[in-house]
Amino acid sequence: MNDENDLNDTSSEQEGSDELLSDDSLRLPDSASILVRLHAVRAWLERNRREASAAVGEAALALQAVMQSSPEMQRPRRRFRPVEGQSAYDSPHMQGMLAQQRLGDAQETLSAFEQAQTWLEECIAHTNGERVLVEYYLLIEQALLDAGYLPNQDTPDRHTPWYDAMVAVLRRIEHVGIPEES
Repeated sequence: MNDENDLNDTSSEQEGSDELLSDDSLRLPDSASILVRLHAVRAWLERNRREASAAVGEAALALQAVMQSSPEMQRPRRRFRPVEGQSAYDSPHMQGMLAQQRLGDAQETLSAFEQAQTWLEECIAHTNGERVLVEYYLLIEQALLDAGYLPNQDTPDRHTPWYDAMVAVLRRIEHVGIPEES
């Protein structure tokens, strides 16, 4: 029985630790080990993956609500003619399209965070010590370049949820992976 209580205490300590380490405003001391920095990136990625997963669910429910609220949405699409006094943006078709776009964006964000988690685990498996976060950063930077983005460009020509997620990961690595200079 004592062992079970110890396991539960350890689990809640781990969750509390992950919550602290995943905080966006986390400030690690310069003396923090690579393991702590790595855990801070992992915990942050997991938190963002969970949030993105919840956003997918919310967007799917919103799309379902739009689809069920309008009989027009169940019929094949025909040329839209707004009802008098109704703007095209208020139409069920437009609302359906916007809900589908939100769902697609949420799915793309979720996929990006899952991909980022996979890449981190690959870097951990193939890189030793202090270089893990450097290699991880370079991997994401290269993925952005391969996708046609310039990682340090403020406003890309093609703005996507995948891009936003990957840039957020880069910023997180910069935030917790590099000791601040005095």
